[in-house]
Formats: sequence, structure tokens, C-alpha cells
Amino acid sequence: MDFAKARMLMVDGQLRPSRVVNPALLAAFREVPREAFLPANLGAWAYADEDVALGQGRVLAAPLIVARLLQLAEPRAGDRALIVGAGAGYGATILARCGVRVTALESDPALIARGRAAMVGLVPPGGLRFEQGPLPQGWAAGAPYDVIVIEGEVPSLPDGIVGQLAEGGRLVTVLGEGRGRSRAVLARRIGGALSTLPAHDCATAPLPAFEPAPAFQF
Repeated sequence: MDFAKARMLMVDGQLRPSRVVNPALLAAFREVPREAFLPANLGAWAYADEDVALGQGRVLAAPLIVARLLQLAEPRAGDRALIVGAGAGYGATILARCGVRVTALESDPALIARGRAAMVGLVPPGGLRFEQGPLPQGWAAGAPYDVIVIEGEVPSLPDGIVGQLAEGGRLVTVLGEGRGRSRAVLARRIGGALSTLPAHDCATAPLPAFEPAPAFQF
């Protein structure tokens, strides 16, 4: 498979027609080999317009989902960003290529190991670091963050992660609305208060770590 050609087709056939216009992001999507962040047996699915299942409820989200979430966060060179549920770090690497200093939080050590191998040669020194820990807690040691991206569907904005957002910072994720519907949202901290606005319909897999515990029934 010609992965370089597939990357170009992804950008020109999936991202740009769907209003992904940020020049730095588009350049990063052209340059970062998405297949490197997947097991070898799944590489052929890297540029499909759909989530790639990784097992245990985790996915590599479809390219367009990743692109529109990152664009919604309005990343700027020099920003400090936290990616929650970073998986092997594809989205985190895209941000780092845009000059953002990224902390990629992941709970699965196997995904972290894959990501550390995949990022070699793709990001500037100090541009991206992986941390392992429970996803709903965020990573307070690096807070506050100008950008927080929760990569996956969650039922609500987690208070612990919201508290790690800097003044003027942007948090983006996908909120489940029930009945199989979900929507990307943008939250901003302005004057200490959080303002949340819906952005666009967005269907991706829920992050298992944020699913509520089943209620006890008699």
C-alpha cells in the first residue's frame, strides 16, 4: 500500500472538503504517518474514514474526527496542551508538529510504548511527552493547560480535568447525548467561569474510563 499517497488522499478527500482549513494542522496531517500508530496488521485501515478498533473498547478515531476536534481547540504555537485518552499519540503528535507542547495522558502501557516508538523523528525535542495514569484525573502536574483535548466520547465534562484548564484556555471533546447521538463541544474558561458551546455532530467510541458504573438494582 502506498501510505504517502493515502495521506494525501485523506487530506484532500476527507479533511479539506469538511472545512478543516487550519494550515498548520493540514501540513501535519500530510506529514505524520498514521499507520505508525497502529499495529502492523491494522495498517491498511489507517486512512479509512472510520474509527479503527484497537480492542478493550479503544479506537484510533477516524481522521476527520481527530482533525475537526484539534481545529476546534484553536491550537497555537507555544500552547501547552493535555491530550486525555491519547492512545498511541497520533493526535498528540499532530499537535506537537504545530509547535504545541503536548502532554499525552494514557492509561494503557502498551499504547504508550507504541506511541513512544512512533513519535521518534516526528516531533521536536521536548514537544511531546507521554504520562501514564487514570484518565478521569487528568494530569495536574503539568497544569494549567491552554488546550485540553479528551479523545473520545464522554458523558459529561469531568470536573477534575476542567480544573486544569488555564484562563482563556479551550477544552474540546465529544459529549454523548443519549439515544446514540453525540456532539463535539468547545468549552472556554473566561473570567474563571466555563462557557460550553456545541460545535457539530460527532460520532466516535466512548472512552471506557469515563463510563459511569452500573447502578445497583434490586
